[in-house]
Amino acid sequence: MQQFINTKGKQLQELPSKPETEPVKAKLLQEVEALLTQQKELQTQIRTSSPKYAALQYPQPLKLPQIQQQLDKDTLLLEYSLGEERSYLWVVTPNSLNSYELPAREQIEKAAKNFRDDLQQPTAGNLAAKTATELSKLILAPVADKLAQKRLVIVADGALQSIPFAALTEPGKSAASSNYQPLIVNHEIVNLPSASTIAFHRLELKGRKTAPKTLAILADPVFGVDDDRLSGKSKALAAELDLRSQLQQSALKQAARNFNRNGWGRLPGTGEEAKAILKLVPSSNYLQAFAFDANYNWATNKQLSQYRFLHFATHGFADPNSPELSGIVLSLVDKSGKPIEGYLRLGDIFNLDFTADLVVLSACETGLGKDVNGEGLVGLTRGLMYAGAERVAVSLWQVSDEGTSQLMQEFYKEMLQQGKSPTAALRAAQLKLLQDSKWNKPSYWAAFTLQGEWR
Repeated sequence: MQQFINTKGKQLQELPSKPETEPVKAKLLQEVEALLTQQKELQTQIRTSSPKYAALQYPQPLKLPQIQQQLDKDTLLLEYSLGEERSYLWVVTPNSLNSYELPAREQIEKAAKNFRDDLQQPTAGNLAAKTATELSKLILAPVADKLAQKRLVIVADGALQSIPFAALTEPGKSAASSNYQPLIVNHEIVNLPSASTIAFHRLELKGRKTAPKTLAILADPVFGVDDDRLSGKSKALAAELDLRSQLQQSALKQAARNFNRNGWGRLPGTGEEAKAILKLVPSSNYLQAFAFDANYNWATNKQLSQYRFLHFATHGFADPNSPELSGIVLSLVDKSGKPIEGYLRLGDIFNLDFTADLVVLSACETGLGKDVNGEGLVGLTRGLMYAGAERVAVSLWQVSDEGTSQLMQEFYKEMLQQGKSPTAALRAAQLKLLQDSKWNKPSYWAAFTLQGEWR
């Protein structure tokens, strides 16, 4: 069904803007609308016929004792609900529940936007401390006495789903940039789409055996014929074959437009990042895919189910308007320059079968998605958890190629050499960058969050 929609979309794109083509364009638009309606009906059928899918995408809310069973004495669940007139925060421990009234949605979301905008400025340094403190006062100050040094499990709402709690100021601390103390200093932080999700996920994964091998890593794909890894002959052939571009290319272009991107430039830093991480693993325990090999067939191969850690270092995004357009961009041409299927979309991800302890999307804006009332974010994280990932590390904005490489190397050192859990390892890696004068800007260390299992 999606391929049919892509075909019609491609035909629409290629129609010249002339009066005589308007009737054809109108007919195509009608056909697209009809196909979209059919697709939604099909999705509804899938939801009703697959209890597993329905449980992950539309979980039945748990009662308080069931939620408390998922927690331990060192873990605090913070669940937010933003409303027009007032908002709420519930704080849950294994033996208590407290609720707090917060300001209206508009005030919180304005502060969240200011905070997020400041964090992404590569030259801002610790100037984000001011907006971090302003937002912290709105959403964390009421529970300052309960945070201690506990692990914080965040179920966010609205604009709070697109900000890293790790970079918020510890409540009660100074707003001065010289004294900026983010939450990550004293807390492990993990995110969940909902409190119910973790209970279902644990039930699904209970008793699952650990994958026998360590790491499968994909990096530095080839996105176009302008890449210098193609020979001159291949580039000439590619020009002749350009009209044969795969249907998925139109979906990729549409998604790129939604994100105001003109294309997909090469990410050479991802190759260096991957090579540095591979040095931490014996060659018999890893699987690698670089350049032309970093393709759709590799990413969907059943052999990936043999690895505990799956790492995708490439472009990617979660489309907030049309979740079905979300995906991971892989090699889009082969060695001969011929266009190939290279966009691993959300629908493809739902059909994968992983046994991974962790999937890392070392890519841009992979942690976003469509905020569906009552369901939270529907995006790549949901798809990967459905595919079997115990936890997922994703980014919240377009990250620095070089900075991400540094963070990821530290992240894997903490997991593979120090034996830390992914949540503890991500915190340790972020703290190392925070303490390094070259990398201490929040734009380098704060973008990545961990979602899913914290045990």
